[in-house]
Amino acid sequence: MAAAPRSTDHARCFRRVLGVLVAAVVAAAAVIAVAREEMPLPGPTVDERIAGLRTERASLQARADSEARIGLLSDFRAASLLLDALVVRSDSEGNREFDDLPAFRREAFAELEALNAALKDALDRPGEGARVAARKAAAPVVAQLDRMAGDSGPVVLSYAPSFVPPRRATGELTLAPGAPGTAPQGVLRLDGSGVPAAHPTPQAVPRYAPDFTASGDDDLPLQIEIVASQLASADGPPPVLAIGPWRGQAMMAPGRLRFVVPRAAFPTDARRTSFAAATLSVRRDSRTMLFQLLFTVLPDRPGSFAFDQRMVTTTSESNTLVSPEILARAPAGETRTVRRCFDPPAGWRFDKERQRVVIVERLGWQDDTSDPTMNAGSVEFVPAEAPGQVCIAVIARPVMRSARTATIGRFEATLVRDRQGERAVKSGVRALDWREAVRVPIEPGIVEWKLYMRLFDDIDREFAGTGDAGLPRVSVPFLHIGVDGQTLVLRADPTAMP
Repeated sequence: MAAAPRSTDHARCFRRVLGVLVAAVVAAAAVIAVAREEMPLPGPTVDERIAGLRTERASLQARADSEARIGLLSDFRAASLLLDALVVRSDSEGNREFDDLPAFRREAFAELEALNAALKDALDRPGEGARVAARKAAAPVVAQLDRMAGDSGPVVLSYAPSFVPPRRATGELTLAPGAPGTAPQGVLRLDGSGVPAAHPTPQAVPRYAPDFTASGDDDLPLQIEIVASQLASADGPPPVLAIGPWRGQAMMAPGRLRFVVPRAAFPTDARRTSFAAATLSVRRDSRTMLFQLLFTVLPDRPGSFAFDQRMVTTTSESNTLVSPEILARAPAGETRTVRRCFDPPAGWRFDKERQRVVIVERLGWQDDTSDPTMNAGSVEFVPAEAPGQVCIAVIARPVMRSARTATIGRFEATLVRDRQGERAVKSGVRALDWREAVRVPIEPGIVEWKLYMRLFDDIDREFAGTGDAGLPRVSVPFLHIGVDGQTLVLRADPTAMP
């Protein structure tokens, strides 16, 4: 009977110990969970930030159209150069947390991200304001590159040229308007209105030419000069530049590298600008460092234009006016004159060179016997009483004092008035040419004009004005617009950089 209470006490004790253990386990789990929640996640590494920037740069360059490839090229270049400089300086610390970098290094990343954001905004909302903002964001990036030139790491500061000129030998032949073999072409309007021109003008069109008629001009090689710091070592191999399959070694100069690159090494579109990237490879201290050099390649054909002119024309309309007959009667021995003035109808004027007087009849009587020879009268023009009038005098004058006379006369004149109308002259779509200026006659009496431009297949410009204000004085990349006498001259020029 004494063993039962003891067994019950043991069970109670076991349950208490088990409860304490369970509570301890639950408490420990809770503490661990809270500690995990409070423990911050590791930040991105340097390699991760660089990979993100590289991806963003490639995306922005792929989105750029011709206008961006021209107007934002220097900003794209600055972003590329700073990223390459950061990659070189982060080569041994890619796994390091970005937040552990020194403040001046993190600042360089921040400036590069700000420039990428400005470039993205300029691509999303094209305009002069966005381009100005991108240039402002590029200024600290360029300053950062200059500061990096003072440390021991290599850096490319700048390089030239910015634009690769168009090819000269393109295997195409431009046919003059109306040349045999040219197909009839509809008149295109660059403004997209689709309204056909009243009098289509044939246009010169580039056509493929067989090899035996292709241009014999050779494309000049491109001289590339790179300004850099700490880029080449005295005992190492010279830097190498690669563009597609072409590779060439640098000609060394203090602080500079020079390359002579065949024009054919750059891929070229016939109608649009394109980006071309050259890779500069530098071998130093058993390391190979790469720098991307960005160029904008100009296409074979610069674009097209249309020039519309409106003139006010004046045509002359004429009519003949015959005045009423006027009678002048004189008694025996006297001379009588009847004067009449006539105003032209509203809107008309008398042609002073085409008017005449007409003597309808001269009558005379001597002793009640009709004898026209007794009348020496006449019909004459006399000075007008008001501007624009025609005045005549009909005169009855007897030959003898005993004669009675009567004269009937009138005048005939040509009435003239000017009628104004409008006439439009449309050039039609004309192709621009890198080699030769295009000339369009300016019509006399022009009162209004419109100039439509399409450059590199996706840069559209439209200019308008009046004849008294002169023709366009505008700035267009790679295009000179001028006036030579009564001729509009458009000259595509690959050296006319923005």
